[in-house]
Amino acid sequence: MNAEMNGGNVAAENGVKALVRRNTGDEKVDYVYKVVVIGDSAVGKTQVLSRFTRNEFCFDSKSTIGVEFQTRTLTIKSKVVKAQIWDTAGQERYRAVTSAYYRGALGAMLVYDITKRETFDHVARWVEELRDHTDNSIVIALIGNKADLEHKRAVPSIDAVEFAETQGLYFFETSALTGDNVETAFFKLLEEIYFVVSKKSLDHDDRKGDPVTLQGLRIDVDGGQDLEISEMKKMSSCSC
Repeated sequence: MNAEMNGGNVAAENGVKALVRRNTGDEKVDYVYKVVVIGDSAVGKTQVLSRFTRNEFCFDSKSTIGVEFQTRTLTIKSKVVKAQIWDTAGQERYRAVTSAYYRGALGAMLVYDITKRETFDHVARWVEELRDHTDNSIVIALIGNKADLEHKRAVPSIDAVEFAETQGLYFFETSALTGDNVETAFFKLLEEIYFVVSKKSLDHDDRKGDPVTLQGLRIDVDGGQDLEISEMKKMSSCSC
């Protein structure tokens, strides 16, 4: 597919390819995937999210306040996918992330700060909480953020690799500041969600003999504004 002719740009990192689509009035979305971003406060969750959806980094960052999410539309295996990515809105500081936040999530980004050991030590609790509130097929990526601060590293990569392997997670180290590995991590997560949803659909068809639409909901969106590359609901000024 020619990206320019179809109003988008092809992004490819480490073999993960996706067509990032620009807004067109007649474009329709095939699937909406809800992804939650979790982890301790101040690990850079919102910065990672902003880097992926808007390619921005805010140096004057503040803690996220209010319920917010951002979106990005891309094409995976010829299907137009709208990733709806939810931020914890600072609730993690009070351990008040509720089941409603996780409801319907098909994927999760679990972020820790490579310069703060305690944020990694809490990762196991986050995985347990996530699995208590979501379907067992949820796709999880473990993200070691702030990789640009290598001189301050407190969490060896091997520790995270071993944890990810035992828990069945994907693992990436990223830098929201420089953008390193951010798109690769999100594209991999969304691609794996697509494969999981597709497999469930096929398995269901084999049992029932009828076509179904699973959690990755198929919808038609006619409004152009709804298909912006990134958007926010109740967006705070700038958050970390």
